[in-house]
Amino acid sequence: MAGGMELGTVSRGFRSMFFMLTPNESSFQKVEAVPQYVEQATPFFIGLMVLELLVGVLKTGGSVVTISDGLTSISAGMVSRLPMLLMRGCELSAYMYVWDHYHLVELPWDSAWTWWLTFLGVDFCYYWVHRFAHEVAVLWAAHQVHHSSEYYNLTTALRQSLTQQFTSWIFYMPLALALPPSIFAVHIQLNLLYQFWIHTELIRDLGPLELIFNTPKHHRVHHGRNLYCIDKNYGGILIIWDRIFGTFASETDKVIYGLVFPIRRFEILHVQFHYYLYLWKKSKIYKTIIHKLATFFNGPSWKPGKSRLGDHDDNPKVTGKEVPHDPSWSMPLQVYVVIHFLLVLGTYHELIENKMMLSQLTVLGMTCYILLTLTSLGFIIDQRPRAASLEMLRCVIMVTMHRYSYIKPFLPLLAVPTEAFVSLSLLYWALQSCSQLLSIKRKAA
Repeated sequence: MAGGMELGTVSRGFRSMFFMLTPNESSFQKVEAVPQYVEQATPFFIGLMVLELLVGVLKTGGSVVTISDGLTSISAGMVSRLPMLLMRGCELSAYMYVWDHYHLVELPWDSAWTWWLTFLGVDFCYYWVHRFAHEVAVLWAAHQVHHSSEYYNLTTALRQSLTQQFTSWIFYMPLALALPPSIFAVHIQLNLLYQFWIHTELIRDLGPLELIFNTPKHHRVHHGRNLYCIDKNYGGILIIWDRIFGTFASETDKVIYGLVFPIRRFEILHVQFHYYLYLWKKSKIYKTIIHKLATFFNGPSWKPGKSRLGDHDDNPKVTGKEVPHDPSWSMPLQVYVVIHFLLVLGTYHELIENKMMLSQLTVLGMTCYILLTLTSLGFIIDQRPRAASLEMLRCVIMVTMHRYSYIKPFLPLLAVPTEAFVSLSLLYWALQSCSQLLSIKRKAA
């Protein structure tokens, strides 16, 4: 019986990735009863990414993901989930408030009609969330994180924004006038999970399904910086909204991925926040308050004298021969970064799993340590001048936290090797820092 239940749980988890759950098995009376589909999907994320990697090697003879880009994407996904440690998701919290105070009708939670209506409503609202995120500069500042990779693979799906969730909730509020929060809580997760598998180049065409559903072929266009790709194919699960509202484009020329002006950086806080700083600097150029505000609320390409969305006259020309940026760094350094990333991934998993049992101070401390580690590893990948100093500081903190059991290795037997490795890492970065200082003094002399 237990084995059958476990198999059923795995089956439901896998099918949730492709929106293949039935209304009967995913309708709940209370929000508290709704499974954490996104958190439970971690093994499927990993499994599908490994499968894509293997198929990519067999099919193309090369890797579909690089260490620098893949770790940056996964890091962005980790950072985007950290606010969930302190609060329930903004969309669900706001939704429940509107439902409790202002709902006009109460559709039955156990009706298949309610379930399907919620599916259509959530997907329709997602289309507008997504479209506004491209057409309003301050919203694009959050969403650009997802488009910052110059690669297109399943890790790209995890490259999510820390800040987008603080505004996206607004678009779903009309649904709260009639649709139960428990059903909304299901679909807001399933809509997100469906969009994971469409981030791949290995699936080329799905035939008649392309007419109705968002597929890898359609979503590749959305991630392109070719002129024909920009601001197209916003759909979540269904592509029909793009066909209805005139934002659909078919894949034709080779898609070149990434931002129109690539950032070519891997440090996670820069990836998350650089565009806000750009908007602030851009607004300071203009003298009138109207133009300053328009910088934030018109399209990203807007300039005085242009239409609200601006144009793409200043965009770099895409030739189709562009090569994604990948830093030139040594194999030992790559191994070092990967090992320390796996260690912090273990800390992150422990924090997510035990968040209800930890004190707020411990949660805050571990969160800061995770951000520090991801930032430091990004400095190393980018080969920033202060990478050695920051990494030394991080290793000192890591050794201290490990000794006081705030972080643990994957297995208890690895406790001593982990501390030995971290101590050697600290020595390595101390020598690197001294070497850099000597080099600077010689140049100055």
